[in-house]
Amino acid sequence: MVNVNNEMNHKGLEDIDFMAAKNRLKGIIKETKLIYSDIFSKESCNEVYIKPENLQVTGAFKIRGAYNKISKLSKEEREKGVIASSAGNHAQGLALAAKKLGVKATIVMPKSTPLIKVEATKSYGAEVILHGDCYDEAYKEAVRLEKEKGYIFIHPFNDMDVIEGQGTISIEILEEIQDIDCILVPVGGGGLISGIAIAAKLINPNIKVIGVEPEGAMAMKMSLDSNKIVNLNKVNTIADGVAVKTPGDLTFSIIKDYVDYIVTVSDFEIMEACLLLLEKHKLVGENAGVLSLAGLRKIKEKNKKVVSVVSGGNIDVLTISSMINKGLISRGRTLCFTVDLTDKPGELLKISEILANVNANVIKLEHNQLKEVDRFMEVELEVTVETNGHEHIKHILSVFKEKGYDIKVK
Repeated sequence: MVNVNNEMNHKGLEDIDFMAAKNRLKGIIKETKLIYSDIFSKESCNEVYIKPENLQVTGAFKIRGAYNKISKLSKEEREKGVIASSAGNHAQGLALAAKKLGVKATIVMPKSTPLIKVEATKSYGAEVILHGDCYDEAYKEAVRLEKEKGYIFIHPFNDMDVIEGQGTISIEILEEIQDIDCILVPVGGGGLISGIAIAAKLINPNIKVIGVEPEGAMAMKMSLDSNKIVNLNKVNTIADGVAVKTPGDLTFSIIKDYVDYIVTVSDFEIMEACLLLLEKHKLVGENAGVLSLAGLRKIKEKNKKVVSVVSGGNIDVLTISSMINKGLISRGRTLCFTVDLTDKPGELLKISEILANVNANVIKLEHNQLKEVDRFMEVELEVTVETNGHEHIKHILSVFKEKGYDIKVK
């Protein structure tokens, strides 16, 4: 880590002004207030506060960088219009920022983008062009249109003015609580953590800034470990908002100097964090947005004041449903199992009595698969029950074993 008093060696960093950016954003964004979390504090052995950027107008932090960038364009540049490629939060943030500043915005989105995201982007006044089957193809089309039409391309993370806008999050955090020890930040392309890290360490060089990436898309961590930008062949994570194959060269350089370290989390840990945030705080976070909460168990620091930035909450209802179900399983809140029963009266009652005696509440039961085994008929019973945690599950399974049942957990 460089000495922050002598670190103005990145191109463009000498002109960065987070307070000016904060003033530009006044009245445009919500200054999201910190929320103390008893549950995440208990689970991580730290004093944890949530920075809920999922409560922004567009449901994510992206409006900060996009508005800051467009507002700094010259009159001539604004008249050309802006363009970007995005399948998610950058599209909506840029569209709203452009609308508020009276600038024409064109967003190229992959054809596979969910209709709800396309319509949300259009609702902010942007022209949406559907092109290609993935982000990379949409990006190439946006670059082509930039050259053909003369638009100003707004990069989602590899841009100093965008980074400056994202850094206003640190200003707000430290205006509320001055003695914060650590800030945890989701990492995709690196724009958010770059801004947060520079701003935080310019105010207090002792603050630790820790990045969190999904195990299936840890391009930035691998780049730092290799001391060069690494391009992933593929990404595989439920956190689609940070599924970046190649980090930006600018953000890589900044993170290398300003971020203390990066931890990685599994998809199941992400789903658990989503579930806890929803259940305990009544807040909806998208999978990429809750990375910082999932990462709390992975950090080395204990008994510290920690802020976890929840970067966004744009998630569709079907995804929420699937995420909740998997999160319940991961935390031992539900148990799904199958058992083979002899096809005769009273067998189902025996199972029900065992479940009642171990205080497992039946959520779903399917007695629907007949199959012939040797000389007699058996029924495969599938049961889903509500449980009180992993110890409760162990007890349930041990009781079934004592009663002579061969249980298969699904």
